[in-house]
Amino acid sequence: MSTPPPSPRLFVIFAKEAHVAAIFARGPTNWFHVIRWDTRNDVFESGAWMRGRLYPQRCDLSPDGELLLYFVFQKRRGYTSYESSWTAVSRLPWLHALGLWPQGHTWGGGGYFITNRIISLENGRSCKAHPEHIPLGLEVISSGGERKSSSNEVAGAEWSGRDQRNRLIFTANGKLHWQRDDQTEQVLADFNGDKPDPRDAPEWAKRSLVDQSPTCIGR
Repeated sequence: MSTPPPSPRLFVIFAKEAHVAAIFARGPTNWFHVIRWDTRNDVFESGAWMRGRLYPQRCDLSPDGELLLYFVFQKRRGYTSYESSWTAVSRLPWLHALGLWPQGHTWGGGGYFITNRIISLENGRSCKAHPEHIPLGLEVISSGGERKSSSNEVAGAEWSGRDQRNRLIFTANGKLHWQRDDQTEQVLADFNGDKPDPRDAPEWAKRSLVDQSPTCIGR
């Protein structure tokens, strides 16, 4: 009997003003999968598969849940204009970069949303964007970063936190759980068995935010 593959490790980020969350599933091997979660109806939308390394703790969702800010490392891009690591903004649950800032190392990186269209980058240098990914419609501030983490409310969980309905959510063994006040649990989603399915982002995810030039405020 063959040994089943390891379960993916899950990390969740909730939007502050909408019933939306981003789920990052790490695995199998060096793949990452991004999933959009409608937390009001517990509906899940599969999105981008990426071979490389995403850093969920350095990612963020816009308050309205539309945009994803993410930090990624892909060694094979090291000798290109992307410089092996970069921060980018896309439409959830895809990774098509509407704005992208090359970095070249993993010291720092990522950032967070101040508003739906203002972001703060932790890139340790100017916020000059990649020429093929100019962030039209975004205001960019180069400043400190804000890391995401688990609330550690559930012993033994890989990640835990409260959703917009104040439900205690946790992840373990490739599954997304809801722990009720009476300590009973319900599995909301099981990502075991998901196989990499890299696809091009749909056209709606590639549309520019607005037809105007970005602004950039230095430190």
